[in-house]
Amino acid sequence: MIMQKTNRLLEQASELASLEEFAEAFAIYDKILKKEPKNISALIDKAVTLQRIGKNSQALTLFNRALKLEVDNIDALIGKGSTNSQALTLFNRALKLEVDNIDALIGKGSTLHAQKKFSDAITCYDSILSINPKFPVALAYKGLSLAEQGKINDALKYFKKALLIDKNYDLAQVSKKKAIELLKSKK
Repeated sequence: MIMQKTNRLLEQASELASLEEFAEAFAIYDKILKKEPKNISALIDKAVTLQRIGKNSQALTLFNRALKLEVDNIDALIGKGSTNSQALTLFNRALKLEVDNIDALIGKGSTLHAQKKFSDAITCYDSILSINPKFPVALAYKGLSLAEQGKINDALKYFKKALLIDKNYDLAQVSKKKAIELLKSKK
């Protein structure tokens, strides 16, 4: 009974956060955590919501609390990785626990991309695409890494593939436009 109520509250908070009603979402997370301070789902969901509004240090504190309770919690590892300078280590830990975790692969790929390790990033995106060939984020991110390697024509193909799946995907739209401009300027 208590667990069902908590799950309903978590769903309500998540819905409020998706509507950008952050204060209301935080009030619900706080209510849950006051009664259940070791509720890992509430800790992680609140941390993710904090990340959305740019409060990464507070989010990191909550991810750390969740990891103290459950050291191998994949969601906490991925969340912490996206706020932390040790991101690659954390994403690799998550991938050891679940080799095909798409969130960890995206996080690892973007971290490698940011470190200018574009070939390694592409390997991560290829892993995702072998699991789900129609994942627009992986297609667009692979396009970005290819563009950084100077492979603009190849990058453009991946941006177009991403847009075939999700025609409103901003990153793919902007990147496709930029790739076309670069190709025109080289003529």
